Amino acid sequence: MTPTPAPDCLLTLAIPSALEDDLLDLLHRLPQLAPGFTLVPAQGMGAQIHLATAMEQVQGRARRVLVHMALAQAHIEPLLAQLRQALPNPQITYWAQPLLTFGHLG
Repeated sequence: MTPTPAPDCLLTLAIPSALEDDLLDLLHRLPQLAPGFTLVPAQGMGAQIHLATAMEQVQGRARRVLVHMALAQAHIEPLLAQLRQALPNPQITYWAQPLLTFGHLG
């Protein structure tokens, strides 16, 4: 078994809340690329944000979920390719940042 490379990037996906279950199902099927993640409720605003419900239109912001994953940089593009194929939605945005350190306190 090949050891998993140490995480050196933080990949964040910002998704419409309506796609949360679909994305989580997909990530659970890709444990080699996405071994773990954290979900954070969020709200999105801007010209590219689709306001799907009447409440979102009144508020001017869309319900979103941020999915944070600490990954090896080499896993980011293969994971994004899988996501693009399974969920080709322009309302899913992503960004990656260098991760200075990653570990557990126990």
